[in-house]
Amino acid sequence: MRSYSPDLTPPWKKSAPVPEVTADPDLVVEEVTTGFCGAVIRCEAGTVTLEDRFGKHRVFPLDPRGFLLEGRVVTLVRPSAAPAAPTRTASGSVAVPGARARVARAGRIYVEGRHDAELVEKVWGDDLRIEGVVVEYLEGIDDLPAIVADFAPAPDARLGILVDHLVPGSKESRIAASVTGEDVLVVGHPYIDVWEAVKPSSAGIPGWPSVPRGQDWKTGVCAALGWPPNTGAAWQHILSRVRSYKDLEPELLGAVEHLIDHVTEA
Repeated sequence: MRSYSPDLTPPWKKSAPVPEVTADPDLVVEEVTTGFCGAVIRCEAGTVTLEDRFGKHRVFPLDPRGFLLEGRVVTLVRPSAAPAAPTRTASGSVAVPGARARVARAGRIYVEGRHDAELVEKVWGDDLRIEGVVVEYLEGIDDLPAIVADFAPAPDARLGILVDHLVPGSKESRIAASVTGEDVLVVGHPYIDVWEAVKPSSAGIPGWPSVPRGQDWKTGVCAALGWPPNTGAAWQHILSRVRSYKDLEPELLGAVEHLIDHVTEA
């Protein structure tokens, strides 16, 4: 018969129990031994991966009392089931589970700049596929009059164009005015580059630096922020930080939503 040994540890020497918290995606915690603070991006058997505000990843074991949540010691535990499907798309629209892409409309949206097009796809891609709107990359605005003439816009084939740095009195504004009509809408954002349309807090920086006139803006930003002089890699880092419309400035949000409404208007 097994003997019973009572726990004679004084109450004041026993560790107080700590709450167990599910390691859900985007939960921000601090690892107690290293002080590494980040959001949960992945939780597997026995480990959790955190991402800090600079995009750095660290993997930690799911040890008891291993993390701080809002200053309190907690034990992270693996989610018991797969997370529910999102109820909203990245643009904030109501998600439609299992919805198929609509057959492409005759109307189109042209987006000036490869980075701009990638950002539009990441945030509005689900919405555009459901609406049947195709987005095409516009290399430069100088060719816009010829593109519009070749497209031949009509009430059932509307055209929307998103232009970089569209400010009054500029060459871009004059070209935009020359093609704008009932079935053609040209909108823009006030930023020198679409990088600036990403909120600095989302990009993990205190603010977008001022770059002297005459200097390549992207290169100047990388230098001012201490990033390697690889603008392609810098953009991929910025784009990876964008998860939804909440990471973008209102001026870009309004412009893109206006274009989608114009092209899909019955």
